[in-house]
Amino acid sequence: MNLMLEFGVKNTMKTFKEFEPFAKGKQLKTSASNTCVIYTRVSTREQAENNMSLDTQRRACDIYAKKHSYKVMAYFGGTFESAKTDEREEFNHMLSFVQKTREKVSYIIVYSVDRFSRSGANAIYITEQLKHNGISVVSVTQPTDVSTPSGSLQQNIQFIFSEYDNQLRREKTIAGMRDKLLRGEWCVKPPRGYDIVTINSKRSIVLNKDAELIRKIFLWKLFEHISQTEIRNRLAGMGMKVGHGNISNTLRNPFYCGILSNKLLEGKVVAGKHEKIISQEIFLAVNELLNTEGRREIRHISDNEFLPLRRMLICSKCQTNMTGYCVKKKNLYYYKCRKLGCGVNKSAIAMHLLFASLLKSIRLNEDKNPTIKKQLTANFIKVDNINRKSKALYKGNLTTIKTKMEHLEERFAMGEINERLFKKFNSKLEQELKDVELLIDKSKAGLSTQNFVKQEGDEILQKLADVWQRGDLHAKRLVQSAVFPEGLYFDHLAGRLIIKKLASGFYCLEGDQNVKTFPKA
Repeated sequence: MNLMLEFGVKNTMKTFKEFEPFAKGKQLKTSASNTCVIYTRVSTREQAENNMSLDTQRRACDIYAKKHSYKVMAYFGGTFESAKTDEREEFNHMLSFVQKTREKVSYIIVYSVDRFSRSGANAIYITEQLKHNGISVVSVTQPTDVSTPSGSLQQNIQFIFSEYDNQLRREKTIAGMRDKLLRGEWCVKPPRGYDIVTINSKRSIVLNKDAELIRKIFLWKLFEHISQTEIRNRLAGMGMKVGHGNISNTLRNPFYCGILSNKLLEGKVVAGKHEKIISQEIFLAVNELLNTEGRREIRHISDNEFLPLRRMLICSKCQTNMTGYCVKKKNLYYYKCRKLGCGVNKSAIAMHLLFASLLKSIRLNEDKNPTIKKQLTANFIKVDNINRKSKALYKGNLTTIKTKMEHLEERFAMGEINERLFKKFNSKLEQELKDVELLIDKSKAGLSTQNFVKQEGDEILQKLADVWQRGDLHAKRLVQSAVFPEGLYFDHLAGRLIIKKLASGFYCLEGDQNVKTFPKA
């Protein structure tokens, strides 16, 4: 003491408050206020719409809050959210609120711990983080004092048992779904083209109005070899708008040919009991075509009637598919190699002369394939029937668009919408009208091929060059794919076309079909 006086230090300390800045760690917050939020939920939409559980939960939580004199700051949930994961919109909205709100929230009231979460270890982690912020999770039907170690242990055990119960339910559900799938019964939402109908408690999957358009997607791809982009454009002209990826998913989905494929089947496929939209043969043929396109790295480009060969020509110099372009000043079309720096280029007129010359050398071998004439004739007729039906759908959609435009004009004249909105929607409808009219114009030539077959019978099949030159784009594609399924090489140095492989039932008049050369154009 004398030493302290000697250095002029007064002994004024009565507490250790002056040393608090040197303390380590931080004090745990406790639930000091009487404020709370209430969270309610059910697992499915059906429960939310048809079950009174949400009302029961909220009423019980309100009674609990009133009994303990808690002030309810907000309500969260009140909808369907699965508790298997904590990535839930309402759940996370509630957590954000209790952690950021200005007025301190001390309690989250739930009907039972499984309404809060069934994620087990993650639920324990979340409640611990909340506890460090002075927020306790309180269950109305499973009350525990979470401020004590024994109470926290009890609540954690309840979370773990909730997860265990959820796993048991999931296992039973999956087992039931797997049994239904093995019986050929699709137990989840079907793809586009189908509806679920329940009659006398019996659930059935039936075709809807989109089924015919789904069927057209497969037939267009198989018989006309058109791109997914062109398919999208045609569907839009008929009133169905789909994304590019949706077309690919549709073409790859075996459900449309009556086959069920689901990860619950563990690598197996089974025959479904639902009605098919297309045959299994068509589905397999389309997917073989898609696989071939994938190996050739064919890009999704729009169709052009002046460049019918650009999907099948391959540059012999670099083994890359050829595309096409137009010199607008001269209005002349050219084929070129897609590989940057290759430089292979050929006039479309000259290339078409080469191809027509090649076709004149192709003949049918009925001994090798007795049904080839019948198959090819049937394909021509089928394509034309598709075009005819498509044209009717285009015209129907055209009428619908015109009706919408008339209705829009009436609303503008009556003062129901202002000029800005009228111009906005009218401009959109005008563009849709132009797109559909363009599709109708493209389909006008589609009937010519069937007329060829009807007028000249089987003889026309001996004149494939005439069919190709006189037909529309779809007829040209049909001939190309029927005769040269793997495409043609273009040798730019020799100015010739080289056949990779002829389809079964066709042969070439001269030489080896795989190295057949033709005069320079």
